[in-house]
Amino acid sequence: MKSSLTGVYMQKFKLMATCAAGIEALVGRELRDLGYEVNVENGRVRFEGTIKDILSTNLWLRTADRIKIIVAEFPAVTFTELFDATKAVAWDELLPMDAAFPVEGRSHNSQLHSVPDAQAIVKKAIAVQLSETYHRRSRLPETGATFPLEVSINKDQVMLTLDTTGDSLFKRGYRVAKGSAPLKENMAAALILLTHWHPADMPFLDPVCGSGTIPIEAALIARNIAPGYKRKFICETWPWVDDQVADLVRDEADDQADYDSQFDIAGSDIDPTMVEAAKANARAAGLSNDVAFTVADVTQLTTDKINGVIVANPPYGERLSDEVSVRRLYQGMGRSFSPLKTWSKYILTSDLDFETSYGQRATKKRKLYNGALRTDLYQYWGKPIWHHD
Repeated sequence: MKSSLTGVYMQKFKLMATCAAGIEALVGRELRDLGYEVNVENGRVRFEGTIKDILSTNLWLRTADRIKIIVAEFPAVTFTELFDATKAVAWDELLPMDAAFPVEGRSHNSQLHSVPDAQAIVKKAIAVQLSETYHRRSRLPETGATFPLEVSINKDQVMLTLDTTGDSLFKRGYRVAKGSAPLKENMAAALILLTHWHPADMPFLDPVCGSGTIPIEAALIARNIAPGYKRKFICETWPWVDDQVADLVRDEADDQADYDSQFDIAGSDIDPTMVEAAKANARAAGLSNDVAFTVADVTQLTTDKINGVIVANPPYGERLSDEVSVRRLYQGMGRSFSPLKTWSKYILTSDLDFETSYGQRATKKRKLYNGALRTDLYQYWGKPIWHHD
């Protein structure tokens, strides 16, 4: 161990995985698949685990934003109540004496609506508790590892959390080249997980792939590669998080990866520069042999393959000022996709008139948020043909 804070090592924490609105059920499903009991709420999924579980979920969750420790929850309508309840927490069990502990804040529908004041009071209460415990009369140095804290107040209920992730989980570490409006990696993974794609026997295509995020995420899923494998998490800098545990979690993840199976995953784009960017990103992800990237016009798409899945995030209003060209693109997609009867198509756009331009009503629509932008996932389910030997 790196520190004397050994009690924390085996401790079970109350945890939550935060995520974009609309994909909470997916995060819940991912956590259940990893063996956790979950409680799905708006924008987050609660579960419990040790520091090994914290590292493991940071490493494996494809659709979440962050893993946070829920340090305390309590009601407060005055700043005195906020201070006293915060000070009552045993912060020394989490924060070493030299910890840097920035406090972020949010407040919604609460009497304590001044976020800067709430942040300052929480910061002061923690400083007082640590100073008393560590017998410090002077100011705490805050020269050590960073422990990012947040005070979130909703309907007069306070939640104090500690972020274990650092940079959001969508930052996988492979995106070396970006397009003009790249889709976040965890949103790309969510789009794929919302399909009925089986990598072993179904081709996968993103015909407007931009810098390649969707096909690369598909390859990570097909290979069962942990999406956080190539990056570090802020909790790994904390003195009570053992390097050996982090190494063990990564070794276990590597053992679970499938480096041998063959898959049919492709991406294409009309812009050669974007295709080169996609290839560079696939190389950075170690997947250059797993995704076939080509320069092609989606409106001229033809294929002899059957039973495939198309996932596409075409340009839409916010990204293309010329609405006429967007509509023409959607019309062209409708024409070129129409003959692909055995293929299922999943198209993400914020254009509420998409179906009119595309020329067909979706089988199903699902509301999702791409950052702050409200979008819809238009789902067109194909009728696969299965050959029985």
